[in-house]
Amino acid sequence: MTVLLDHRYRAGEMHRFDASGAEFVYLPAAGALFAFDEAIVAILTLVEQGVVVHSDLVKALSADGMTAADAEGLLREMRMVRLLEAENVVPQASIVDAPPADYPLQALVLNVTNQCNLACTYCYEFGADKISTQTGKPKYMTPETARTAVDFLLDSARDRKAVHVTFFGGETLMNFRLLKDTVEYANARAAETGRRCTYSLTTNATLLTDPIIDFLNDNAVGVTVSIDGGKESQDSRRIYKSGKGSYDVIEPRLKSLIAKHKTRAVTARVTLTAGNTDVVGIYRHLKDEIGFHEIGFAPVTTTDDGHDFGLNGDGMSDVLQGFHDLSEEWMQYALRGQMHGFSNVSETLSELVSGTNKSHPCGAGLGLLGVSPGGDLAPCHRFTDADEHVMGHIDTGIDQEKRTDFLTRGHVGSKYECTSCWARPLCAGGCHHEAFVRYNDTGHANLHYCDWIRTWTDRVLTIYGTIAVHNPEFLDRFADRKGLSS
Repeated sequence: MTVLLDHRYRAGEMHRFDASGAEFVYLPAAGALFAFDEAIVAILTLVEQGVVVHSDLVKALSADGMTAADAEGLLREMRMVRLLEAENVVPQASIVDAPPADYPLQALVLNVTNQCNLACTYCYEFGADKISTQTGKPKYMTPETARTAVDFLLDSARDRKAVHVTFFGGETLMNFRLLKDTVEYANARAAETGRRCTYSLTTNATLLTDPIIDFLNDNAVGVTVSIDGGKESQDSRRIYKSGKGSYDVIEPRLKSLIAKHKTRAVTARVTLTAGNTDVVGIYRHLKDEIGFHEIGFAPVTTTDDGHDFGLNGDGMSDVLQGFHDLSEEWMQYALRGQMHGFSNVSETLSELVSGTNKSHPCGAGLGLLGVSPGGDLAPCHRFTDADEHVMGHIDTGIDQEKRTDFLTRGHVGSKYECTSCWARPLCAGGCHHEAFVRYNDTGHANLHYCDWIRTWTDRVLTIYGTIAVHNPEFLDRFADRKGLSS
């Protein structure tokens, strides 16, 4: 107690916000959310004016009717979550933990082909974002490579009871026979070791057939469809090599997929580009007319390579307004105890509820790796077939030196600009691939995206607070939602 009386405290790092008349705080150091009561507000009012001695804080609380024991307990809790910090504490965000030497894998993204039957104008395989070097490399993954990859995943997962395989491309369904064989092989191999394997894929939906849909349903394969909205939006950029639009091809196939696939939700991923920023209109079409269970949006920020698809300031403003309008609708659904299909809110809220505090932007290079058609390992699917980013091979294992270098540079504490950002627990600097394309460094913070992330995170925090006040039980639905995604 004597030592504590000598301690001098300052306010810890926090982001305060109001929701429905209640005051909340988000703590970056802990990735935690708290509602304020009068006692906490009183303490913060004192320390925000300057450094305060421990004994003075106890006296202030006692003067408001709190016992000395209760005051000590409250101050201890505030120190534990870093609402209060000792004057000489080193900020946690500046500490870079050594990456795990042999972190067990949880998921592989199998790039079953690097070929695609579409030529979307914004695809990172056709512009300045292209980093792969496919000359002389296999265009399609072989069954032998896929099976070796499954064995590698199960061996590298060690004690994990479940692993995940995501099938990716190019267009994934151009190699459906391999996908089908791989699922059957992985199910058998996982069962031999008392484990289970789950699956997902991303597709442009042009090659869906009833037998394929039946297989996806029977094996509970999660499906994400890359689609940009209605006919006009879809056909402006998601085109065949001939220039023909793809909407009329995929629309009946999507309705069949959604009607028949009952074991997993079918989701849409929309790329927002210049001229395609009507978030609410796109959502209405995909949810109400096509029938997707969830729709997520990914804006393409301005590029410097002469392409016309990057969003400028006005375009981003339109997107933010659309996000705000849909998020308000999402919140009204939640207050009635109903789920809404705007996944950008659901995913961020899930991270907040589960107390996410990321050391790295995603699982790339950590619990997740990408596998090229030839079997090379990469941090994720966006780096496959890029010679500079090879991180081993399924036959020989992970190159731990390259993995350590990637993870060390990608740690949020290594990114100077992130250390003072309150939103870093959910962002950790942003996508490794985008950082490499823009800054030639996978460990660079995506500075062009910072304002967007902070604005959006603040919005979802307000939604969290409003639901916590009026329908707190609804938040329980998101406690176990978070997982690895492709």
